[in-house]
Amino acid sequence: MAETGDVDILLVEDNPNDAELTQRAFRKSDLDVRLAIVRDGAEALDYLFGGKPRPKVVLLDLKLPKIDGIDVLRRIRAGERTRTIPVVVLTSSQEERDIVECYELGANSYVVKPVDFDRFYRTVSDIGAYWLVLNKLPL
Repeated sequence: MAETGDVDILLVEDNPNDAELTQRAFRKSDLDVRLAIVRDGAEALDYLFGGKPRPKVVLLDLKLPKIDGIDVLRRIRAGERTRTIPVVVLTSSQEERDIVECYELGANSYVVKPVDFDRFYRTVSDIGAYWLVLNKLPL
C-alpha cells in the first residue's frame, strides 16, 4: 500500500473533457487509482522535477501547450530520477512519425485515444490495470 501523498498516475492532458473522461474511467474501474492531473508540458516537468511524489506511470498527451509531449518525453528519459518511470503516450495522433519518435525516445507504449466513450473507458481501465497491477515496476 502506498503512503499518503503518493501518486499512481500522472495524467498530462490539456483537454478538460479527456481529463474528466479519464478520471471517470478510473473511478468506475476496480482500481484504487491516485491520479494527479497537469494541463501542459511545463506543468508536467515542474511536477516531475519539482520534488512532487514520483508517479508509477505517466499518461502523456502529445499535443500540449507550452512544451509538447515529445519534448516532455525527451526530458523524462534524460532525467536520472525520471528515466525509469513508464510513459504511456495517450494521444489522438495516429501519425507514423509521432509513433516512431516516441518509441525512439523511450515511450513504453503508444495508445491512440478511442473516440467512442465506452472504448475510451475500457482502454483507460486496461492501461491502469496493466501498469498498476500486472506489470512489475522498479522502486
